[in-house]
Amino acid sequence: MPSSCPARRVAAALAGVLLVSASLAISSSVEARELSVSTVLSDAFPWGQAAEKWAERVAERSGGELTLRVYPNSQLVSGDQTREFSAMRSGLIDAAVGSTINWSPQVPELNLFSLPFFMPDVESVDAVTGGAAGEMVFEAIASRGVVPLAWGENGFRQLSNSQGPIDEPADLEGLKIRVVGSPLFQDTFTALGANPTQMSWADAKPALTTGAVDGQENPLSVFDVARIDQVGQEHLTLWNYMNDPLVFAVNRQVWESLSEQERTILRESAEEAGAWEIAMTREEEPARLAAIQERGVTVTELDEAQHQAFVEATEAVHDEWVPRIGEAIVEAARSDMQPD
Repeated sequence: MPSSCPARRVAAALAGVLLVSASLAISSSVEARELSVSTVLSDAFPWGQAAEKWAERVAERSGGELTLRVYPNSQLVSGDQTREFSAMRSGLIDAAVGSTINWSPQVPELNLFSLPFFMPDVESVDAVTGGAAGEMVFEAIASRGVVPLAWGENGFRQLSNSQGPIDEPADLEGLKIRVVGSPLFQDTFTALGANPTQMSWADAKPALTTGAVDGQENPLSVFDVARIDQVGQEHLTLWNYMNDPLVFAVNRQVWESLSEQERTILRESAEEAGAWEIAMTREEEPARLAAIQERGVTVTELDEAQHQAFVEATEAVHDEWVPRIGEAIVEAARSDMQPD
């Protein structure tokens, strides 16, 4: 049956093509890799948007072979944001865009950014993150089994409350202020005469609603998007008492399992996402402040003498915490902030 031979050869060839195609598809699916990324806030906030931008850039640059799946609202640590770094270090989380505040219990050097009234403006923050002190902080993170890749920004934290305007330390006397789970925050607000009350962000809004706490401190983006003015926070003081840079980072074992190309994609995409988010956060602040004022919030801005009073009231906090953070890092940061 010679006439059937060509048909058989065609069928065999088609079968071979299909087999190769199937093998390539299986190989492609095996090679594609997804990493989990933890964030505290969703993409309604700049913080969450930074993580989503990172994921977007990684997917684009890798052609979908490496993807990041973002888990907002501290889902991967059951809502306890202070456990994020430990979970990433142990490998329960592959990567994160995290807060220097939330990671400071495991990396004490990160408390550099929480020293009260240490970095007065964004130029100072940029000088530190881009200078010798920033390199030393990244080395400290790396020494704990996590690879830092880039900086982002949650912004300067401002103070709000339900009781009245605050423009001097005496105005804080006895006020219950919600703070994150960092001993440095406890010490700072205690030094100012307040009653600091530690609780997660998930618990903060209900506590403000019921009056269990009188006030809180957060960047303008959080105050605006979370509509904190709707839970009795009618007074806002702009005091820039500390800044909270974000850090893009990856678990070390995950990092070492990646190819050089994948590492380059992850790092460069993080740098791009971080730069984008920092610029966006800063550009949006004037409009956010205007929107907050339009909603009836009383905004207090400190003059130089008022600001200095808060600086002096927290000097003892510096005396106690600089040795814990590391004299060398603090001195490097001071040097970074000095004008040329």
